[in-house]
Amino acid sequence: MELSSVILTTGVSVGFFRLVNAGVSKLPMPESACRNAWKWRNISTSFVHSVITAIWAVLCFFRHPQMAEDLIETHSVFSHALVSLSIGYFICDFLDMVLNQKLNQSWEILFHHIVVITCFGFSVLTCRYVGFSVVALMVEINSVFLHLRQMLRMASNATSTLYRINSIINLGTYVVFRINTLAWMTRWLVLNRDNVPLMAYTLGSVGMAVMTVMNIVLFCRLLRSDFLKSSTRENKKEKDM
Repeated sequence: MELSSVILTTGVSVGFFRLVNAGVSKLPMPESACRNAWKWRNISTSFVHSVITAIWAVLCFFRHPQMAEDLIETHSVFSHALVSLSIGYFICDFLDMVLNQKLNQSWEILFHHIVVITCFGFSVLTCRYVGFSVVALMVEINSVFLHLRQMLRMASNATSTLYRINSIINLGTYVVFRINTLAWMTRWLVLNRDNVPLMAYTLGSVGMAVMTVMNIVLFCRLLRSDFLKSSTRENKKEKDM
Protein backbone atom coordinates (compact mmCIF):
# COMPACT_ATOMS: atom_id res chain seq x y z
CA MET A 1 0.00 0.00 0.00
CA GLU A 2 1.18 3.49 -0.84
CA LEU A 3 1.55 6.22 1.78
CA SER A 4 -1.65 7.90 0.58
CA SER A 5 -3.56 4.62 1.05
CA VAL A 6 -2.15 4.21 4.56
CA ILE A 7 -3.16 7.76 5.51
CA LEU A 8 -6.62 7.27 3.96
CA THR A 9 -7.23 3.93 5.73
CA THR A 10 -6.03 5.29 9.05
CA GLY A 11 -8.09 8.46 8.67
CA VAL A 12 -11.24 6.52 7.77
CA SER A 13 -10.60 4.31 10.81
CA VAL A 14 -10.38 7.34 13.12
CA GLY A 15 -13.64 8.64 11.68
CA PHE A 16 -15.36 5.26 11.94
CA PHE A 17 -14.53 4.78 15.61
CA ARG A 18 -15.54 8.37 16.36
CA LEU A 19 -18.92 7.53 14.80
CA VAL A 20 -19.13 4.32 16.86
CA ASN A 21 -18.43 6.34 20.02
CA ALA A 22 -21.11 8.87 19.09
CA GLY A 23 -23.54 6.08 18.16
CA VAL A 24 -23.12 4.39 21.55
CA SER A 25 -24.22 7.61 23.24
CA LYS A 26 -27.54 7.34 21.39
CA LEU A 27 -28.20 3.79 22.64
CA PRO A 28 -29.81 2.87 25.99
CA MET A 29 -27.25 2.85 28.80
CA PRO A 30 -27.43 0.91 32.09
CA GLU A 31 -28.51 3.22 34.88
CA SER A 32 -25.42 2.43 36.95
CA ALA A 33 -23.18 3.35 33.98
CA CYS A 34 -24.75 6.81 33.67
CA ARG A 35 -22.48 8.03 36.46
CA ASN A 36 -19.57 7.74 34.03
CA ALA A 37 -21.14 7.92 30.58
CA TRP A 38 -17.83 8.76 28.91
CA LYS A 39 -16.17 5.58 30.19
CA TRP A 40 -19.12 3.47 29.02
CA ARG A 41 -18.83 4.94 25.51
CA ASN A 42 -15.06 4.48 25.52
CA ILE A 43 -15.18 0.82 26.59
CA SER A 44 -18.03 0.07 24.17
CA THR A 45 -15.98 1.53 21.32
CA SER A 46 -12.97 -0.56 22.41
CA PHE A 47 -15.22 -3.63 22.48
CA VAL A 48 -16.28 -3.01 18.86
CA HIS A 49 -12.62 -2.64 17.82
CA SER A 50 -11.71 -5.89 19.60
CA VAL A 51 -14.47 -7.88 17.89
CA ILE A 52 -13.56 -6.55 14.44
CA THR A 53 -9.80 -6.98 14.94
CA ALA A 54 -10.02 -10.45 16.53
CA ILE A 55 -11.99 -11.83 13.56
CA TRP A 56 -9.89 -9.92 11.00
CA ALA A 57 -6.55 -11.10 12.45
CA VAL A 58 -7.60 -14.76 12.29
CA LEU A 59 -8.85 -14.29 8.71
CA CYS A 60 -5.49 -12.74 7.73
CA PHE A 61 -3.65 -16.01 8.42
CA PHE A 62 -6.54 -18.13 7.10
CA ARG A 63 -6.61 -16.28 3.76
CA HIS A 64 -2.83 -15.86 3.50
CA PRO A 65 -1.17 -18.77 5.40
CA GLN A 66 2.22 -18.00 3.80
CA MET A 67 2.46 -15.00 6.10
CA ALA A 68 2.97 -17.32 9.07
CA GLU A 69 6.18 -18.60 7.47
CA ASP A 70 7.63 -15.13 6.90
CA LEU A 71 6.50 -12.46 9.36
CA ILE A 72 8.95 -9.90 7.98
CA GLU A 73 8.36 -9.53 4.24
CA THR A 74 5.23 -11.54 3.40
CA HIS A 75 1.84 -9.89 3.82
CA SER A 76 -1.37 -9.12 1.96
CA VAL A 77 -3.27 -5.89 1.39
CA PHE A 78 -5.93 -7.38 3.69
CA SER A 79 -3.46 -7.71 6.59
CA HIS A 80 -1.84 -4.34 5.89
CA ALA A 81 -5.27 -2.71 6.04
CA LEU A 82 -5.93 -4.35 9.41
CA VAL A 83 -2.81 -2.82 10.97
CA SER A 84 -3.67 0.59 9.48
CA LEU A 85 -7.21 0.33 10.86
CA SER A 86 -5.87 -0.46 14.32
CA ILE A 87 -3.55 2.55 14.19
CA GLY A 88 -6.64 4.66 13.52
CA TYR A 89 -8.44 3.15 16.51
CA PHE A 90 -5.50 3.73 18.87
CA ILE A 91 -5.18 7.35 17.69
CA CYS A 92 -8.92 7.83 18.24
CA ASP A 93 -8.79 6.25 21.70
CA PHE A 94 -5.68 8.25 22.63
CA LEU A 95 -7.37 11.55 21.76
CA ASP A 96 -10.57 10.49 23.53
CA MET A 97 -8.64 9.82 26.74
CA VAL A 98 -6.56 13.00 26.55
CA LEU A 99 -9.72 15.08 26.17
CA ASN A 100 -11.89 13.31 28.74
CA GLN A 101 -9.72 11.75 31.44
CA LYS A 102 -7.12 13.02 33.87
CA LEU A 103 -3.53 12.16 33.01
CA ASN A 104 -2.85 10.44 36.35
CA GLN A 105 -5.73 8.06 35.63
CA SER A 106 -4.80 7.17 32.06
CA TRP A 107 -1.02 7.58 31.63
CA GLU A 108 -0.41 3.80 31.47
CA ILE A 109 -2.87 3.29 28.62
CA LEU A 110 -1.68 6.45 26.84
CA PHE A 111 1.91 5.18 27.02
CA HIS A 112 0.72 1.80 25.71
CA HIS A 113 -1.00 3.52 22.77
CA ILE A 114 2.09 5.57 21.92
CA VAL A 115 4.22 2.41 21.80
CA VAL A 116 1.66 0.55 19.67
CA ILE A 117 1.12 3.45 17.24
CA THR A 118 4.92 3.81 16.82
CA CYS A 119 5.51 0.08 16.22
CA PHE A 120 2.51 -0.38 13.91
CA GLY A 121 3.29 2.89 12.11
CA PHE A 122 6.82 1.68 11.37
CA SER A 123 5.36 -1.57 10.04
CA VAL A 124 2.80 -0.07 7.64
CA LEU A 125 5.14 2.66 6.38
CA THR A 126 8.01 0.27 5.61
CA CYS A 127 5.69 -2.60 4.56
CA ARG A 128 7.75 -4.92 6.74
CA TYR A 129 6.84 -6.89 9.89
CA VAL A 130 3.15 -6.66 8.96
CA GLY A 131 2.78 -10.36 9.79
CA PHE A 132 4.44 -9.75 13.14
CA SER A 133 1.97 -6.90 13.79
CA VAL A 134 -0.99 -9.15 12.93
CA VAL A 135 0.30 -11.72 15.43
CA ALA A 136 0.36 -8.93 18.02
CA LEU A 137 -3.27 -8.13 17.19
CA MET A 138 -4.27 -11.70 18.08
CA VAL A 139 -4.35 -10.41 21.68
CA GLU A 140 -7.60 -8.69 20.72
CA ILE A 141 -9.30 -12.09 20.97
CA ASN A 142 -8.83 -11.75 24.72
CA SER A 143 -9.74 -8.04 24.64
CA VAL A 144 -13.28 -8.99 23.61
CA PHE A 145 -13.81 -10.65 27.00
CA LEU A 146 -11.69 -8.09 28.85
CA HIS A 147 -13.89 -5.21 27.65
CA LEU A 148 -17.06 -7.24 28.19
CA ARG A 149 -15.94 -7.73 31.80
CA GLN A 150 -15.63 -3.96 32.28
CA MET A 151 -19.05 -3.37 30.74
CA LEU A 152 -20.67 -5.97 33.00
CA ARG A 153 -19.09 -4.38 36.06
CA MET A 154 -20.30 -0.93 35.01
CA ALA A 155 -23.78 -2.38 34.53
CA SER A 156 -23.67 -3.73 38.12
CA ASN A 157 -23.62 -7.35 36.94
CA ALA A 158 -20.39 -8.33 38.71
CA THR A 159 -22.20 -11.04 40.69
CA SER A 160 -24.10 -12.56 37.76
CA THR A 161 -23.53 -15.99 36.23
CA LEU A 162 -22.62 -14.33 32.93
CA TYR A 163 -19.88 -12.36 34.68
CA ARG A 164 -18.45 -15.52 36.29
CA ILE A 165 -18.43 -17.38 32.96
CA ASN A 166 -16.84 -14.40 31.22
CA SER A 167 -14.21 -14.15 33.99
CA ILE A 168 -13.13 -17.74 33.39
CA ILE A 169 -13.01 -17.31 29.61
CA ASN A 170 -11.24 -13.97 30.05
CA LEU A 171 -8.50 -15.47 32.21
CA GLY A 172 -8.05 -18.45 29.88
CA THR A 173 -7.82 -16.34 26.73
CA TYR A 174 -5.54 -13.93 28.59
CA VAL A 175 -2.99 -16.70 29.15
CA VAL A 176 -3.31 -18.09 25.60
CA PHE A 177 -3.64 -14.94 23.51
CA ARG A 178 -1.77 -12.38 25.59
CA ILE A 179 0.93 -13.96 27.75
CA ASN A 180 1.71 -16.85 25.38
CA THR A 181 1.55 -14.66 22.28
CA LEU A 182 3.89 -12.06 23.79
CA ALA A 183 6.27 -14.82 24.93
CA TRP A 184 6.26 -16.32 21.41
CA MET A 185 6.84 -12.89 19.81
CA THR A 186 9.76 -12.19 22.16
CA ARG A 187 11.28 -15.59 21.34
CA TRP A 188 10.80 -14.95 17.61
CA LEU A 189 12.51 -11.57 17.90
CA VAL A 190 15.51 -13.08 19.69
CA LEU A 191 15.84 -16.02 17.25
CA ASN A 192 15.62 -13.69 14.22
CA ARG A 193 18.03 -11.10 15.61
CA ASP A 194 20.37 -11.42 12.62
CA ASN A 195 17.53 -10.80 10.14
CA VAL A 196 16.19 -7.69 11.87
CA PRO A 197 17.88 -4.26 11.50
CA LEU A 198 19.04 -2.61 14.72
CA MET A 199 16.33 0.09 14.65
CA ALA A 200 13.51 -2.41 14.15
CA TYR A 201 15.01 -4.78 16.72
CA THR A 202 15.31 -2.00 19.31
CA LEU A 203 11.76 -0.78 18.63
CA GLY A 204 10.42 -4.33 18.86
CA SER A 205 12.36 -5.11 22.03
CA VAL A 206 11.16 -1.96 23.80
CA GLY A 207 7.60 -2.65 22.67
CA MET A 208 7.72 -6.26 23.89
CA ALA A 209 9.21 -5.22 27.23
CA VAL A 210 6.50 -2.60 27.82
CA MET A 211 3.68 -4.95 26.78
CA THR A 212 5.02 -7.81 28.91
CA VAL A 213 5.25 -5.73 32.09
CA MET A 214 1.81 -4.17 31.57
CA ASN A 215 0.17 -7.52 30.84
CA ILE A 216 1.69 -9.25 33.87
CA VAL A 217 0.47 -6.42 36.12
CA LEU A 218 -3.02 -6.56 34.58
CA PHE A 219 -3.13 -10.36 34.91
CA CYS A 220 -2.37 -10.11 38.63
CA ARG A 221 -5.10 -7.49 39.05
CA LEU A 222 -7.65 -9.68 37.24
CA LEU A 223 -6.69 -12.75 39.23
CA ARG A 224 -6.96 -10.87 42.51
CA SER A 225 -10.22 -9.11 41.62
CA ASP A 226 -12.17 -11.96 40.01
CA PHE A 227 -10.86 -15.05 41.77
CA LEU A 228 -8.85 -14.43 44.93
CA LYS A 229 -11.27 -11.89 46.42
CA SER A 230 -14.32 -13.98 45.56
CA SER A 231 -12.69 -17.06 47.12
CA THR A 232 -11.97 -15.05 50.28
CA ARG A 233 -15.59 -13.91 50.46
CA GLU A 234 -16.89 -17.48 50.03
CA ASN A 235 -14.59 -18.78 52.75
CA LYS A 236 -15.76 -16.00 55.07
CA LYS A 237 -19.39 -16.91 54.42
CA GLU A 238 -18.72 -20.56 55.19
CA LYS A 239 -17.12 -19.60 58.51
CA ASP A 240 -20.08 -17.39 59.41
CA MET A 241 -22.58 -20.20 58.81
